[in-house]
Amino acid sequence: MNLLDGPGAGWPLRPRVGGALLVVACLLSAASASSAPVRRGGEVLWDRYGVPHVYARSTPDLFYGFGWAQMKSHGELLLTLYAEGRGRAAEYFGRDELQSDRWMAINDVAGRAQTWLEAQTPEFRADLEAFADGMNAYAGAHPEALSDASRRVLPVSGADVVGYAERLFQYVYIAPQSLVEHLPPNSTPPGTAEPPGSNGWAIAPSRSASGKTMVLMNPHLPWGPGWSTYYEAQLSAPGIDLYGATQVGLPVLRFVFNDQLAITNTVDKTGGVTFYKIVPATGGYMFDREVRPFGEREVKLKARRADGGFDIETVRVRSTVHGPVVGERDGAPIAMRVAGLDRPRALEQTWKMATARSFADYQAALAMMQVPTFNILYGDRDGHIEYLFNGLVPRHSFGDLAYWSGVVPGDRSQSLWTSYLRYDELPKAIDPPGGVVQNSNDPPWNAAFPATLDPLPYRANIAADVVSLRMARGIRMLAEHDKITFDDLLAARWSTRSELADRLLPDLEAAANAYGDDLAKQAAAVLRRWDRTCDADSRGSLLFLAWSDRLGRPDGYTESGFGTPYSLTHPLTTPAGLADPHAALAALDAAARGMLASQGALDSPWSKVMRLRWSGVDLPVSGGPGRLGVFNVIDYAPAKDGVRAANFGSSFAAVVSLDSPTRAKVLMSYGDAAPGSPHAVDQAPLLSKEQMRDAWRTRSEVEANLESRDVF
Repeated sequence: MNLLDGPGAGWPLRPRVGGALLVVACLLSAASASSAPVRRGGEVLWDRYGVPHVYARSTPDLFYGFGWAQMKSHGELLLTLYAEGRGRAAEYFGRDELQSDRWMAINDVAGRAQTWLEAQTPEFRADLEAFADGMNAYAGAHPEALSDASRRVLPVSGADVVGYAERLFQYVYIAPQSLVEHLPPNSTPPGTAEPPGSNGWAIAPSRSASGKTMVLMNPHLPWGPGWSTYYEAQLSAPGIDLYGATQVGLPVLRFVFNDQLAITNTVDKTGGVTFYKIVPATGGYMFDREVRPFGEREVKLKARRADGGFDIETVRVRSTVHGPVVGERDGAPIAMRVAGLDRPRALEQTWKMATARSFADYQAALAMMQVPTFNILYGDRDGHIEYLFNGLVPRHSFGDLAYWSGVVPGDRSQSLWTSYLRYDELPKAIDPPGGVVQNSNDPPWNAAFPATLDPLPYRANIAADVVSLRMARGIRMLAEHDKITFDDLLAARWSTRSELADRLLPDLEAAANAYGDDLAKQAAAVLRRWDRTCDADSRGSLLFLAWSDRLGRPDGYTESGFGTPYSLTHPLTTPAGLADPHAALAALDAAARGMLASQGALDSPWSKVMRLRWSGVDLPVSGGPGRLGVFNVIDYAPAKDGVRAANFGSSFAAVVSLDSPTRAKVLMSYGDAAPGSPHAVDQAPLLSKEQMRDAWRTRSEVEANLESRDVF
């Protein structure tokens, strides 16, 4: 049986107009990529939070409806993202997009897109084309909803869909252009923004108070409209009923649940990009003691001027056996090799994972090895749970992680990786005895704490010792309960306690009492009274953040600055303490003086400065930066008028119990529609109050909360 078209309950359109079934055929506009109008069958029910519930009579129709919904909710953003994936955003929107277009040209993303589309199975290619058709149909029916600039991008095609997915996975997550500016690639340096991250847990029936599998989903990404914007939806067709979220522009749900399973992702580091130092020679470059010619091509980019004309820029691309030349170091070219350019079916694998009917089906989908990155956590109704360090991990025959994370010699074939670890070789934990798997962007070794995986065989691929105090905080909360309830999971999702404070404040207080001045002792007293959370009404958290940021190290991501180093086998007690109490005391003095100058007090509440502030909303908020070892990550923009507005962190969140039927609470921090829509701000009060919504999954629940209906 084809999983995409299995048996189901039938097309769920309700009778209308005197009991007759009204089917409205939306013909594609003249801008559509299709050669002839296509009659589709289905409807989108929009609930009062602007979440689309797409009901369709077939799988292609479902993709069509999902494309329609995304265009309606996020049309301007969607077309901008697709223009960027095409490498022609400057042509449509102006020269501010040239940097992105150059990166796409260097890496030939648009040139690869049509080839990738042709590599899909016929069934899934039809789904991708239907997704594009749905977007075009909405744009054709509602041209007033889009700007003149965005309409220039139309029509979109199936090639745009796979091209954008490639741009997102390979050239935003794995090999962003920023890496070239900081060779060799390293972890986030001090003072920079929070790295992309997430929390994910799966709880087996043996650890669940209800005896049912539970899953926590909580990605953390920037909140501004862009590639990181999540979109919540329900997708229903015969044999298919999926609820969850994905990034705008993707046709499949990355965070997904139904009555059979739940799947969530976190960002991992697969080592899927390698930089090579090329040795130039007359007529080309050296490789295995021979001169090889550079591959050469030219791409002409158009940049729209304000007067409507265009400036033309020629990008000349050189390439080697490793990949394109992306920069230079010490006068030598640097070439870049990116994993997954031979794996075009990441979207189809994601779809097959979501629509798996059994654990065996799910394993078969994972074994496709098309999705190039992301940890994957899974739980199902039959009681199985799994953590997978997923991705295309290059197979290295020698060296260690430090070697492959630097700039590698490019003049010899022994350093040119050509294959990846197989699925059976990747680190994973399936149904561990502890009944829990977790990940907070840490390496895989403590996924099933206590550790069940040995890092030694992966020393050339995956970090062995990486500090993650957010992971430690999560493990600590999981360990607090022999049996975990649904409410325990909800409470953990909102936890803002600082693991960093727990590790450092005893040493800081001792230093202040031993040789601090009066101000240092006053500051230490405030921190002693502090509840060590970043809750909205917490007093002491602003002072602690100011102190830890001034200190620079230690923090929740690196080992530097701690008195006791990190031990892989003791994540709940290491790293800890201050390596330099005198420097810490000096930072405390500076932080205290800064607090008095800016706030007039050492113990101003968190919400005096940290706020939800956008589109007319101004609310207190709980949540802190991940560098503080806070589980509920929210970070904030630099201060403006004395306020730091939340702009990063907990985006989509879901707490799922695979009961009969599945029970779920969800929240989209910044709403499920573009800025300017009421649905861009309507969930902010819930976030401020630390509340989540019921996921409306039955048709009766959706219709009881119905705002509008689109029939196609």
